[in-house]
Amino acid sequence: MQPTDDSALLRDYCENQSHDAFAELVSRHINLVYSVALRYVGNPHQAEEITHAVFIILAKKAVSLRHDRALSSWLFQASHLTANNLIRSEARRHHREQEAYMQSLLNQPDAGVWRDIAPLLDTAVARLNEKDRRAILLRFYEGRNLHEIGVALGANEESAKKRVARALDKLRRYFFKHGVDSTTAVIAVAISANSVQPAPAALAQSVTAAAIAKGTAASTSTLTLIKGALKLMAWTKAKTTIVAGAVILLAAGTTTVAVKEVQKHQAEVWRTKYDLANMRKLSPRVEIFPALPLRLGSSYGDNGNGRMGLGVTMMDMLESAQEYKYSLARIIAATPLPPGNYDFIANLPNGSGQALQQQINRQFGLVEKRETIETNVYLLTLRNPHAPQLKRSTSNRNNSLDCSPKDGSFRCVNDPIPALARFLEDALGTPVIDQTGLTNRYDINFEGGSDPEGLKQTVLNEVGLELVPGQMPIEFLVVDKAN
Repeated sequence: MQPTDDSALLRDYCENQSHDAFAELVSRHINLVYSVALRYVGNPHQAEEITHAVFIILAKKAVSLRHDRALSSWLFQASHLTANNLIRSEARRHHREQEAYMQSLLNQPDAGVWRDIAPLLDTAVARLNEKDRRAILLRFYEGRNLHEIGVALGANEESAKKRVARALDKLRRYFFKHGVDSTTAVIAVAISANSVQPAPAALAQSVTAAAIAKGTAASTSTLTLIKGALKLMAWTKAKTTIVAGAVILLAAGTTTVAVKEVQKHQAEVWRTKYDLANMRKLSPRVEIFPALPLRLGSSYGDNGNGRMGLGVTMMDMLESAQEYKYSLARIIAATPLPPGNYDFIANLPNGSGQALQQQINRQFGLVEKRETIETNVYLLTLRNPHAPQLKRSTSNRNNSLDCSPKDGSFRCVNDPIPALARFLEDALGTPVIDQTGLTNRYDINFEGGSDPEGLKQTVLNEVGLELVPGQMPIEFLVVDKAN
């Protein structure tokens, strides 16, 4: 049975420069570090680089950790911060690869609740306090028994049992807030079975060699990653000290700092769940943040309360700021736009779109103008008025639209033809001009696929509308760098 703490190995490494002791630490924890890194970045190569960086940092900081009985908690946090550092520097590629990796989890047969909690798990664990995080990591990531957990936490077995149960319930509540409704028992089984997967066979040996050498032979990218991660660790430690100081000041009656921290937290609650209706409960604001990590996909839209988006690109945000007057096909970036994904909200009583555009320009140094340009277009014309999907709506419902330009799927209830034209414009990346002359509302449902030619053929066969290539002057929104 593995000893409850790693402190003896850390002391042996620090005091006797024992390579065997450090190799044993790597062997014990490499699967945990690699698994956490892979869930964050979705790229096996980058996950290996993060793993190298984390254990090099461990070798550098071993002296200050040699009395730690729950090294897994420190390694988890180090993996979390190092992965975040890499994400910040390579946001665009990370988002694509991490989303693809998480999608592979969704496609696994019989994965059960794991498919739902995997994208949320490590962020949820990172939000726990230190003792709760240790309990979860020891119990479910490492598979320790309650006696071992009690020893690591300086408590008895019964206290360890209660600590694990409370921490697990906090995770359950976090998952529930993010749309996953399950029991603590099911969640516990899912985490135990899936949270830690085997790292590549040769990784432990290369990690041990690099860490013992303190990174002297590491690549430039790994050294840069280590440097950034150490800065994040230092800031995290300082921030913890500041928060603790704020609590003391609050207890003494000096509330200013603590109140500001609470207000800041409340200001960002809207980012935890896409909910347009909830905007009415928030004080008026216009805010843009880098998107929270581990969020799958994106959502953005507007209603009478304002507009918001979670995990969106800069182009998506520009489209929303212009109140959808310009589709993505009618926005031209004359300068490279900021990469990555963002969370935004604009819920002013009036002029939310304009205020959001002003905030984008101010925050990212951009300026927009309108230009009319002769360009290629598709003319949407009526070819077959008796097509199977071209039937007037008999629904009493308000117009309802559910479509995915990426997948070529479209479903509308009681919507006019311009809604279909806008969908086709987004899907084909070319302005679509409605010349059908149809003014009624329709119920349309088809799966056109991601291939442009296949989509055009589906629209012709199912809806009786033809996309005819043409040219005409179109007004574009041109986004450029401010002088």
